[in-house]
Amino acid sequence: MKCIIVDDEPLAREGMELNVQEMDFLELKGQFGDAISAYNYLMENEVDLMFLDIQMPGEMTGLDLVKALKNPPLVIFTTAYPEYAVEGFELDVVDYLVKPIRMQRFIQAVNKAKEKFESEHAEVLSDDDGNYIYIKADRKFVRLKLDDILYIKGMKDYVMVYTKNSRYMTAMNIKTIFNQLEHPSFVRISKSYIINADYIKEVNQNGVMIGDEEIPLGKTYKEEFIDKFIKGRLIQRKTTKAS
Repeated sequence: MKCIIVDDEPLAREGMELNVQEMDFLELKGQFGDAISAYNYLMENEVDLMFLDIQMPGEMTGLDLVKALKNPPLVIFTTAYPEYAVEGFELDVVDYLVKPIRMQRFIQAVNKAKEKFESEHAEVLSDDDGNYIYIKADRKFVRLKLDDILYIKGMKDYVMVYTKNSRYMTAMNIKTIFNQLEHPSFVRISKSYIINADYIKEVNQNGVMIGDEEIPLGKTYKEEFIDKFIKGRLIQRKTTKAS
């Protein structure tokens, strides 16, 4: 992960650089003593993670910098002012480190950033024939036959893929895996669930039965799901006009 340090204190930047050097998955690309310089760099360069002080001299604070970026990198705030924590987390930052920063807390924060980065950049790899996908689980690539997948459950930054015989957890959000499945049998029926429509046993007011599991059917997804998978195949009693 390419990272930068933004802090007006030279000693703080030096200490953070030493911490970064201890993590083999981090690559330091630059250090900046003010938010404007960091902003200009980010406009021209790709960065995955930013260690960012909040209170800095000049017209732009760390908070202002994050708000000014259309697509900010992952952010870990580093500051001596814990009162800014609430506002910081409202900006969806990864973590908030209070100076002086202990190495244990630093490691926790960067590991959170690593998990989020891997989740956002995870790929579902498909075979040429389109019948299989690969997901990364338990530090290996697992090949799954699409016809064997029953449903997928989203759990924040992870998904659990349930197959006929097993289940697999991978670091990926549900939106990412759904966008890459590209298979007509898979449909998202709530914020947390994708199902394989080929295994629908029954549909009721609250959910969809896949085997012995009832999968919750979200209100905002219900109408589109019924229109696409039920109405076109629904056999109804025909009415005849009275003579």
